[in-house]
Amino acid sequence: MLTKPVLHGDNGSTLKATSVLAMLHWLGVKPSYSRPRVSDDNAYVESLFRTAKYRPEFPAKGFADLDQARAWAAEFVRWYNHDHRHSGIRYVSPAQRHAGADTAILAARHELYCQARERSPRRWFGATRNWAPITVVTLNPERDSVVETHSRPLDKQPLAA
Repeated sequence: MLTKPVLHGDNGSTLKATSVLAMLHWLGVKPSYSRPRVSDDNAYVESLFRTAKYRPEFPAKGFADLDQARAWAAEFVRWYNHDHRHSGIRYVSPAQRHAGADTAILAARHELYCQARERSPRRWFGATRNWAPITVVTLNPERDSVVETHSRPLDKQPLAA
């Protein structure tokens, strides 16, 4: 079975314009649109693309061939998961988070910040940065809370005002 190529985009007016849709149909390309706050939502994908494009080893003139592109992507994924420090999980890598190493790393950072504040108290205003481990990691926290609320037994549901 031959599948149509897909052009994925956001819900912007450009990709919904009649002339664009007619061209896609003529070319045999299926249009696909993002839903908000899902893993292929344009904002998440664009953020990942930006991270990839601004890596120093990203080829300015493109890839020579598909094999070179695949090799670069495989190394990027390894770097992204094992070396890149993610702000959403307090600047540890996903591999460190999954292995449980984040707790010790974050405790050491907290101690370092406390020592620095003791050495130079005039440089600090208020508390140090929060280095407490992130306990729950989720892509769609708003949706997850809605799902959790609606999956509770009826006797545990909040009462309407």
